[in-house]
Amino acid sequence: MSCGGSKLRKLEFSGPYVHDHPPIRELSDIDPGPSTPGEKFADWVYKNLGSWRFILIQSILVVVWVILNASAYFRPWDPYPFIFMNLIFSLQSAYTASLILMSQNRQDRLKAHNDYLMNLRAENESKAVLDNFAAQNKALEQIYDEILAMRCEVKKHD
Repeated sequence: MSCGGSKLRKLEFSGPYVHDHPPIRELSDIDPGPSTPGEKFADWVYKNLGSWRFILIQSILVVVWVILNASAYFRPWDPYPFIFMNLIFSLQSAYTASLILMSQNRQDRLKAHNDYLMNLRAENESKAVLDNFAAQNKALEQIYDEILAMRCEVKKHD
């Protein structure tokens, strides 16, 4: 800027950022829960088949199965090597894995949507901070120009 006469200008800053987004909520507050009978059953399987209670009950049933089929008290319906019991376990594993994956898939979709909303909020906040920095840079430039103009005025009068 040259040393011409200038009046002091009013500096302009952007207004403060307004946080107009809804408050962050816990994911369990957002989750409406399973809506179809299939989703409800998948969530029930996910919740119950991964528990100690289920493991203990299943272990007791296996012990009873083996004792009844290996002893001579009853006519064994599944003699050693317990092929029918292995078939039941195989079917249980196949269906349990599928149901658990369905339940997790529904929960993962909800988490992904919540992550997307959080990322949008973070992006808006970052943009506001960057806009504020840009306004401050402009203001500093204006201050520098005003100081330079005042120095030129002082030099003229000396």
